[in-house]
Amino acid sequence: MAIADKAPEVLDPNGEVVLEPRRAWSITIMVTLLAAISFADKAVLGIVARPMAEDIGLTNADIGFMGSAFYATFLVTALVGSLIADRLHLTIGLAVLAVTWSIAQLPVLIAASFAGVLASRLMLGFFEGPASAMCNGIAFSWFPAQKRGLPAAFITSGTSIAKIALAPALTLIVAAWGWKAAFVAMAIVGLVWTAVWLLIGKEGPYAARAARAAALKQGQRRGVPLLMVMKRPTFWGGLLGMFALYAQVAVILTWLPSYLEEGLGYSRVNSGLLFALPSVSGMAIMLLGSYVADRLSAKGATERASRISISAVVMTIGGLMLVAIPFVPGSAFPLALVVVGYGMAVLAFPLMIAVVSYIAPDRQVASIVGLFVAIYTTGGLVGPWLTGMLVDGADTPVEGYGLAFMVFGLASAAGGVLLHLTAYPERDRDVLAEANQRIAAS
Repeated sequence: MAIADKAPEVLDPNGEVVLEPRRAWSITIMVTLLAAISFADKAVLGIVARPMAEDIGLTNADIGFMGSAFYATFLVTALVGSLIADRLHLTIGLAVLAVTWSIAQLPVLIAASFAGVLASRLMLGFFEGPASAMCNGIAFSWFPAQKRGLPAAFITSGTSIAKIALAPALTLIVAAWGWKAAFVAMAIVGLVWTAVWLLIGKEGPYAARAARAAALKQGQRRGVPLLMVMKRPTFWGGLLGMFALYAQVAVILTWLPSYLEEGLGYSRVNSGLLFALPSVSGMAIMLLGSYVADRLSAKGATERASRISISAVVMTIGGLMLVAIPFVPGSAFPLALVVVGYGMAVLAFPLMIAVVSYIAPDRQVASIVGLFVAIYTTGGLVGPWLTGMLVDGADTPVEGYGLAFMVFGLASAAGGVLLHLTAYPERDRDVLAEANQRIAAS
């Protein structure tokens, strides 16, 4: 019997949902793979940057502009998607998104030019915008709030999988068949994932869409206003911290292969292969850190102790490691700082996504998490473009990259301090729960 054909839930004598772990984790692994495809679609620009620039005549600023342009259309649909995520059939929605990502690769093949690549990035950003809200929404539909840290870490580690497995493969494809072949490969991968997903994808018993339908049957037609959620310090403090961190991630995603080649002197193929190293550390730390946080939460630790404090520490230390990059000699030490600093800092992403899902009313989890992710990913508008400008304006590429790491490392460290000062999840969850009860009674 296929996974999708099994009963969606089993209840114990107290009426509590008993999860089917195999099914829950099958869905989580599938959306993790989709997150990996999504990040590989973003990362392909960094992998092909140098041969593409040489082929069609691009400056560093041009590449940075294309990297940032992705986030312009991404932001629009991410915001729209987050507002309607609780109403969407997430199983079908994710399949549609994956197909459109494959179609978005076509402009590069039709017109191998600045305009063609820019059109591809704008299309891809438009269609990838709603993915985060929908991926987290369908995975969280299989887990209660206290156990969402590890699933969130799996989904976030899709970025690491993209760089560990897909990025080296794309590097070899580019070396063998040219930079346009990387876009063809990603189109094929997206279509294969869709075929498998249509066989096994399904929403779980904690689906926000189901909670919304139950609330409507009880006459509760409105949820908590999103502006009320955004005013809570846990939300906006986390948002500012994640904005700074995501800008740093977007810089590494777009520019690390170029930095390794132009700044540190590694060969083009080795630069593409070394691109995976920060993701190895990031994935290991995210999975271990999220598992520890979930265990602490299960043993009665507060969300602030189990997730906020850890997030603040790793962001601050990881950011300061990037600040130190221009001051260490050679090529191995700067690479080590990127690997460890990036790996530590990105642990904050799944922990904060779990925190935001914790404070959100059940019927609004997908929308509120989607809104949170959509807004903080605007950091991607700033990071790649500013880095390109800094590199073009510096005396040498290594000086430009070093300055960029300092700027975004300091921003990440400051975001960690701000997060520690502002985020109190239990308090904000209680405030929003009381507001939800008042709305239900009105």
